[in-house]
Amino acid sequence: QVQLAESGGGWVQPGEPLKLSCLASGKTWTIGGMAWYRQTPGQERELVARITRGGVPREFGDFVKGRFTIRRDNTNNTVDLQMNSLRPEDTAVYICCAQASDLDYWGQGTQVTVSA
Repeated sequence: QVQLAESGGGWVQPGEPLKLSCLASGKTWTIGGMAWYRQTPGQERELVARITRGGVPREFGDFVKGRFTIRRDNTNNTVDLQMNSLRPEDTAVYICCAQASDLDYWGQGTQVTVSA
């Protein structure tokens, strides 16, 4: 089993940055790729960014447009999402995902609100 805990969400004004962190615990040695997703009410969950086990960013949502970076620290079992130039449409619950032993594990999510 793998447990994921997100932190760093909150309220920011448009154009401001925000950094999210995801801490993995449990059988962390089984974790392969990790990712951040986001979800708004009534909408499907969408991929924000994905990173390989070795720390190579692999895929970003089309809406990212170079504004976000994803980094991973396997020593501390964390994956961070640095979000810059945030827009009101980035408002969502951001959810961490880890692939381990052919299963997907999900965190509870952290709310990000972007408004003036």
